[in-house]
Amino acid sequence: MMNLVAMVSPEQAVQTIQSGNRVFIHSVAQTPHRLIAAMVARADSLTNVEVCHIHTEGHLPYCEEQYAGIFKPNAFFIGANMRKQVNMGIADYVPIFLSEIPLLFQRNILPIDVALIQVSPPDQHGFCSLGPSVDVSLSAIKMAKYVIAQINPNVPRTHGDGMIHVKSIHAAIDCDDPIYEIPIKPVTDTEQKIGRLVAELVEDGATLQMGIGGIPNAVLAELVHHQKLGIHTEMFSDGIIDLVERGVVTGERKKVLPYKLVSCFAMGSRRLYDFINDNPGVTMKEVSYTNDTSIIRRNPKVTAINSAIEVDLTGQVCADTIGTYQYSGVGGQMDFVRGASLSEGGKPIIALPSVTKYGESKIVPFLKEGAGVTTTRAHVHYIVTEYGVANLYGKNLRQRAHALIQIAHPDHRETLERQAHERFRVF
Repeated sequence: MMNLVAMVSPEQAVQTIQSGNRVFIHSVAQTPHRLIAAMVARADSLTNVEVCHIHTEGHLPYCEEQYAGIFKPNAFFIGANMRKQVNMGIADYVPIFLSEIPLLFQRNILPIDVALIQVSPPDQHGFCSLGPSVDVSLSAIKMAKYVIAQINPNVPRTHGDGMIHVKSIHAAIDCDDPIYEIPIKPVTDTEQKIGRLVAELVEDGATLQMGIGGIPNAVLAELVHHQKLGIHTEMFSDGIIDLVERGVVTGERKKVLPYKLVSCFAMGSRRLYDFINDNPGVTMKEVSYTNDTSIIRRNPKVTAINSAIEVDLTGQVCADTIGTYQYSGVGGQMDFVRGASLSEGGKPIIALPSVTKYGESKIVPFLKEGAGVTTTRAHVHYIVTEYGVANLYGKNLRQRAHALIQIAHPDHRETLERQAHERFRVF
């Protein structure tokens, strides 16, 4: 089936990229670095090339200052590999719900000229897999005028939406690089305490959404004695595997794709990629499906576990900026906060340490000047720190301030009480 697609060198593959084009880059662990390097090597012959994507992994040479004016990075979510450039003004950020990014392509708001992707080799029917990253990438591929792929046998073949036929690929290169892995860090004492408190909120039969990192891993580690849990999430990592193997995650209570672990992207260790490879129990869907509030809410007891940078005393949640400093992106937090709140028995949870690594309180009287509100105070329900759980749903502003101060770090409670009194006359 390989004769159905033109196999060329990386240099030949990217010749179709022209000045003024908009180029989409495949997401997360599937970031096609060989094609990116070949594109950047053509910098002398290009100008004004917009490069768009959600989160990617690895070094992004087109973000370097020397290429300003040649490449214009325009991200829908920001990782550490381009955070500095966005805040320097070399790159741009589009605030948008993750679920709605495909609409930018489909409605021709941001038409895609070229998509650079990474896929598995085609099967006997000519279908390649997008592996662990279907997310917004499938829609971008469908709408792109020209698709260039690096075909890599290390890409796991996943079930679900993420299949494209080699006839959809205009040019391809061979690649045998390992898929990007993230190290699994030990859970800290603070994360363990938060994980235990969040796990106590999770009921048997719940459908879980969670992210990647210390707190999600801590929560998952505390769920080993739960029963009949399901997974409908935008992303997942290694922590879910043990729960599946223990029979904790079965998906039998889900209403949407029961018995299936549903996600739009995954990132973790080689163990994770081996787990999802040709696993009919894992269904990788487009983000417009996984993050659709009307679909999320149909599952029972949806328990959405998300994080924050800071929360003010009224319950406003900032999860993507530190003041005016753009740290990450809106992502899918609101998609799942709303979906969980509308689910029967659902629980949207924001979990965060009480202080930063510098000892500053994350429960604050006011969000920092310039901070974005990721989840509004009208949408928020549970806030969890290592000091407890505050359920803000149905509470007035004074009650919210009181509840949040109780879960703030003890070193900051007196100051917060004084500031709450000045604002609400609460204490």
